[in-house]
Amino acid sequence: MKVEIWSDIACPFCYIGKRRFENALEQFAHKDTVQVEWKSFQLDPEMKQVPGQNIYESLAGKKGWTPEQAKGLFAQVVSMAAAEGLDYNMDATVPANTLNAHRLTHLAAQHGLQDAAEERLFQAYFMEGMDIQDTETLVRLGIDIGLQEEAVRDLLAGGAFTYEVREDIAKAQQIGVRGVPFFVIDGKYAVSGAQPVELFLQALQTARAEWEKANPPVSVLEGDGPSCDLAGNCD
Repeated sequence: MKVEIWSDIACPFCYIGKRRFENALEQFAHKDTVQVEWKSFQLDPEMKQVPGQNIYESLAGKKGWTPEQAKGLFAQVVSMAAAEGLDYNMDATVPANTLNAHRLTHLAAQHGLQDAAEERLFQAYFMEGMDIQDTETLVRLGIDIGLQEEAVRDLLAGGAFTYEVREDIAKAQQIGVRGVPFFVIDGKYAVSGAQPVELFLQALQTARAEWEKANPPVSVLEGDGPSCDLAGNCD
């Protein structure tokens, strides 16, 4: 069963949603059958860094708020994150365009490290105050998760995976995604936002029940006849 997750590194609710989904998955009886695939999404594709500008000033400028209003809003988010064991440090957060960070996750996916890349980038952005638009920072984060330095540098020096990032965003628009995080389970069930753990678990169980209904076990008639097993034993 595949779970596709549209997310943006700069979205505070996406990290919260990731952790809640993971907690639900741990309680899911068939968790070993679940394949998670992260999809790129950019809340602000045209975002340009302003040297010295903090996250409150950046958000205030976009929304027409004061920095104090923006800080008040983030205080609620920080509290929500803390309930999931995430120690957000919004005062240190560096506003950044996330395109290259998403490209890094696509490179990581080729090496089976996509989830590790998402986790490391979220941590760097929301907890450690790293500039995830900076080349050297992304190289260091790539190395942290096990990627080769040369591969990350080659990625950032060119345009690899830019098309894939854009394709993910276009697919989100096609299926009606209006915000992230957005989870699609088995191509049939959608969960929008950082929902409670119980809702994620219910969605996983519903999708599994439907799969089992469509794929019933084979019924063996009249007991076992003569056969050979995988170990080469015949009787």
